[in-house]
Amino acid sequence: MMYYADVLLPIPLERTYTYLAGAGTEHMLKPGIRVAVPFGKTKLYTGLVIRLHQNPPTAYQPKEIYRVLDQEPLVSAHQLRHWQWIASYYLCTLGEVFRTAVPSVFLLESETRVLANPLWREDESSLDDSEFLILEALEHQPMLSVREISEIVERKHVLPLLHRMLAKGAIRLQEKLEERYVPKRSRYIRMHPQYREDQALEALLDSLSRAPKQSALLLQMFQLQQGHDKPVKSKELEQLAGASRAALKALIDKEVLEEYLLEEDRIAYDGSLPVSGLPDLNDDQSEALQQIRAGMGEGKTVLLHGVTSSGKTEVYIRLIQDALDRGKQVLYLVPEIALTEQLIRRLQAVFGSRVAVFHSRQNLQERAELWYHVQAGAEQASVILGARSSLFLPFARLGLVLVDEEHENTFKQFDPAPRYHARDAAIVLASYHKAGVLLGSATPSIESFHNASTGKYALVNMDRRYGDVLMPEMELVDLGDAFRRKRMQGHFSERLRLAIGEALDARSQVILFQNRRGFAPIVECTSCGHAPQCVNCDVSLTYHQYRKELRCHYCGYHRPLETTCDACGNATLDTRGFGTEQVEEELKSLFPEAAVARMDLDTTRGKYGYQRIIEAFEARETDILVGTQMLTKGLDFRHVSLVGIMNADALLNFPHFRAHERCFQLLTQVAGRAGRTRQRGQVLIQTYNPYHQILQQVARGDYQGMYRDQVYEREQFRYPPAVRLIKITFAHKEFNRVGEGADWFARSLRLRFDQQVLGPEFPPVARIRNLYHKNILLKVQPGQGLAPTKNSIKRIEHSFNAISLYRSIRVIYNVDYI
Repeated sequence: MMYYADVLLPIPLERTYTYLAGAGTEHMLKPGIRVAVPFGKTKLYTGLVIRLHQNPPTAYQPKEIYRVLDQEPLVSAHQLRHWQWIASYYLCTLGEVFRTAVPSVFLLESETRVLANPLWREDESSLDDSEFLILEALEHQPMLSVREISEIVERKHVLPLLHRMLAKGAIRLQEKLEERYVPKRSRYIRMHPQYREDQALEALLDSLSRAPKQSALLLQMFQLQQGHDKPVKSKELEQLAGASRAALKALIDKEVLEEYLLEEDRIAYDGSLPVSGLPDLNDDQSEALQQIRAGMGEGKTVLLHGVTSSGKTEVYIRLIQDALDRGKQVLYLVPEIALTEQLIRRLQAVFGSRVAVFHSRQNLQERAELWYHVQAGAEQASVILGARSSLFLPFARLGLVLVDEEHENTFKQFDPAPRYHARDAAIVLASYHKAGVLLGSATPSIESFHNASTGKYALVNMDRRYGDVLMPEMELVDLGDAFRRKRMQGHFSERLRLAIGEALDARSQVILFQNRRGFAPIVECTSCGHAPQCVNCDVSLTYHQYRKELRCHYCGYHRPLETTCDACGNATLDTRGFGTEQVEEELKSLFPEAAVARMDLDTTRGKYGYQRIIEAFEARETDILVGTQMLTKGLDFRHVSLVGIMNADALLNFPHFRAHERCFQLLTQVAGRAGRTRQRGQVLIQTYNPYHQILQQVARGDYQGMYRDQVYEREQFRYPPAVRLIKITFAHKEFNRVGEGADWFARSLRLRFDQQVLGPEFPPVARIRNLYHKNILLKVQPGQGLAPTKNSIKRIEHSFNAISLYRSIRVIYNVDYI
């Protein structure tokens, strides 16, 4: 009896592919098991078994499964169901979700190996120099990888060369599948059984009287093992005895010591933090905790609207303890990796080794190990703290989902597909596990607060700061007036300079916020007006002074800064605008005694980049910290008395329907870093428009007023939460073709949706990485089914792809565009 398996491949295919199960393997094939399968002419991919059945495909001859890779499913039924929801809701393929959800170390792909063809007998004169070099290398080594061949012939692109040799019959190609996950093993040492008796030991030590290093190793070994049977690491023994590897190896060769390997956990808790009890709650926190429990008891998602420094984290810790007491796992989502550095210490101080971190800066092996721990429900993975990708972990018994700073747009995935929103996807995941969900923020997103206002979510408020500390004093500084009175020094008003000086004199710390990295966004020639542009994108190059280079923030293109203008040749280059680098430089000249640090994408690229900057600021080694929006996301610094916003107008004047909402959120959040202990903090906002309504609302802390104004405007112009948005982007290297294709698609959409279609329009930056982009915005009205709408869009896309002229245009869907 023949069995067939529907296999999901990690590539953007519209459906699964059916393979023939090899004889005797059908009992091994269960949903969620990984298999290696051939796809295309020679390539092997890692696929995931979705279903086992006895119905052969009618459209093609099924190939046989090459190898079964797992004994137990890698992916659970809950995960597969969640993936299917993501693929359906966000208009992408299940294969794209598979590739994003699973750590790439589990996605084995075959590597092409090159072998000499023993049947080839042609004259070697038909070969060019490179081909001859390859055949000569294959005489000494039976098999070569493509990378090795590239090094031999000193060419980057060798596939055309291999195809020529394949056509001549000089070589053969073979696909080799390699396991990429390797458990970490450490070397340990123990005494050989024959020397465990006292008499044998005495004789041994006498025989080693002329080998002091070997004797020292043995004596150190006895000390380490005295009173317990703890395994002894080889490296630890060498260091403590002050001996070399050669001395240890000599004892191993003499069969005095035995060396063996033990598997180690890459993400083991170091135990350096003392574990304390649960934090005490004040009356406001206790009341909020009771309301949250009641809301979750009703089966509702709960929105916790608590002002900055109101003590939301202590409430989260109590809820985590509730879940752990029930034997459940907890997912704690944060918008930025930077936040995990402080939170991990706070959580480990309470829960010890039960806390684990999952994010993209970990290496592949660490992520794979954590995957297995979560799947097994291991104690060291009871609480998972992570960025958006952690919601794809295989939770065995998820009991609570916490989404901190739920308003942050970094919870939304932009590229590549699936373009999911982690907050919304986490709510759906929790519903499958029947887990509680808590969304927390001092400035909730308009959509979440709307859901709470209409009763879809339970709303809990925390209106006072912990310890009854006053909210920071907010002051708007008029830059126009400061320039007229000639009271500006660089980009610092007199008021901000004096406030920084006072804070430093009081031995307090200062945070300055400028939401643009680099030194200056534009370098311009004052003679002819030319500004250097990116060769791949329609955008000017940003000047980075610390590297003396111009860099594109869209594609990464960079080049050194020339001393003369590219267009006219004059040495009259000047900068326009300013970024965090320029603020840092001005601070060093204004306050030479202060220790200044910068926190942006350029200074936090390494695995421990965030940690070093945050720990130095907490230890008060840094007096002034300059940063981008990384600073706004829930960081808790105890000695900051002043926060300065360098230019609020750049946030207000952004061409987006969420610009005012985001401006309010960013300014309120960064202001919340000030005065988090007994002393009241101060916030200075520099602006050319101090009477702007949003800035006045920020100064008053009037979230409700901002919410009412924004909802009213969005109802008038039909934007979320009044409607749902689907953004459709078209990308192609030819300007005219992308324009024609987008126009055709828009006309087809209007036949079905009429006035709900906006565009197509080119975005402000129309060309990125040599691809032109054009956007259509579709507004889905309340009561209009989302599923039928998506089906209509997909039918139009199928017709679009049937036109040969448009087939090469890439169509990108962004559901719930933010």
